[in-house]
Amino acid sequence: MSKFNKITPSFIKKLLTLAGSDAVFTQAERLEKHARDFSQDIYFLPEVVVMPSGSEVVSTIMALCNKQRIPVTVQGARSGLTGSAVPVHGGVALSMERFDKIIDIDEKNYQVIVEPGVITEHLQNVLQDKGLFYPPDPAGRGYSHIGGNVATNAGGPRCVKYGVTRDYVLNLEIVLPNGEIMWTGANTLKNSTGYNLTQLITGSEGTLAVVTKIVLKLLPYPHFNLLMLAPFHKAEDACAVVADIFKSGVIPSALEFMDKETIAYAVRYVGSSPFVISPDDEALLLIEVDGNNMDMLQQDCEKIAVVLSQFDVGDILFADSEAQKNELWKLRRNAANAISTLAYAMVTEDTVVPRTKLPDLLRGVKKIGAELGLKTSNLGHIGDGNIHFSIISDEPVTEAWRLKSIEGKREIYKLVQSLGGMLSAEHGIGYLQKPFMKLFFKENHLSILRGIKKAFDPRGILNPAKIFD
Repeated sequence: MSKFNKITPSFIKKLLTLAGSDAVFTQAERLEKHARDFSQDIYFLPEVVVMPSGSEVVSTIMALCNKQRIPVTVQGARSGLTGSAVPVHGGVALSMERFDKIIDIDEKNYQVIVEPGVITEHLQNVLQDKGLFYPPDPAGRGYSHIGGNVATNAGGPRCVKYGVTRDYVLNLEIVLPNGEIMWTGANTLKNSTGYNLTQLITGSEGTLAVVTKIVLKLLPYPHFNLLMLAPFHKAEDACAVVADIFKSGVIPSALEFMDKETIAYAVRYVGSSPFVISPDDEALLLIEVDGNNMDMLQQDCEKIAVVLSQFDVGDILFADSEAQKNELWKLRRNAANAISTLAYAMVTEDTVVPRTKLPDLLRGVKKIGAELGLKTSNLGHIGDGNIHFSIISDEPVTEAWRLKSIEGKREIYKLVQSLGGMLSAEHGIGYLQKPFMKLFFKENHLSILRGIKKAFDPRGILNPAKIFD
């Protein structure tokens, strides 16, 4: 028996009173829309979709759901890849789409207060016009919400230099499962006052509280950037060079990897390539440096070129215009979409290992794929040790392929664990990855995590069936 109650007509009537008739939806097409995220083959219908406006309305909705033991799944753009925002137990899909305001930009203190439904790229563009910089830039920045970025502690290409979402969240207004509203921290750059609830909520995937306001730290926008592309005849060399680039004293603002399988999909999807691809190249690195002194950036590129020359590298391309930079980034940013669109099926994961272990990881993934007869592709934020590997089928999926892909996934995670890595770098655990948590954590660790969940959400109504059971 489920520990949750089903939604009744009387409950819907109360929701209509609390949120308004324009915020409560039970139509089949609306429920269908909120039954999925970007994960493949995950589908759970909510019983009702609610789109509130304002923290006080969220508070009353949460209090009602907590009292009647109705599960609540907080949703934003639903662009996650692990099923974090899918309503596994039905109940209420609490959409934060109407929380879309940039509340205040404090240019003197380099801070911004936003609601969780603000699109990441929109916020970045507004800030850039004022000479301000919010660095985290996940691949889905053109449609993902800041609230979702906070929920999964999202990263992206420029996190190798600037850090992930967690490094920019100063304070959060949250609604607890019982309806109480509170702030988790302070709008200060330093705060050593008790446990850091702000950092705890960031990355909690909507399992502990509903985030309704976010205070972000900002930086001055860097005036210049240079971009170079390096093709490698051996994919493992593209991995091995990473640690040496940092040893040279240069910290790139982006250091991205694509193997030849990924490049092929990306070129087909985009329709063209801004550079000549040699059949001898197994992988490429996209390397960016940024700052406010062009002479120093050029020196950094020269240092990187010296490091690259010590490996089996092809002709290095230096982007000579903003248009060419945009074309190179377009290829990289569309790589994952290319595979998911063009392949019959894709199982994509989000592993991270120490930088020096990257060649071992890539070698191991290829070996596991070959042994199981599975096609794999690899791309990612290699400067962080973060590789997104995908198991791909170019033909209609069979049950045998599905079972092999599950076996391959588990074997790769065992490899990651043996290399001192982690299950997720930036996508989170959600619904899909939770079976693998025990590969990385002992029971006492999981017990502490469950205890934190219980402290915030004693009745277990908020985003149930995520991270762990």
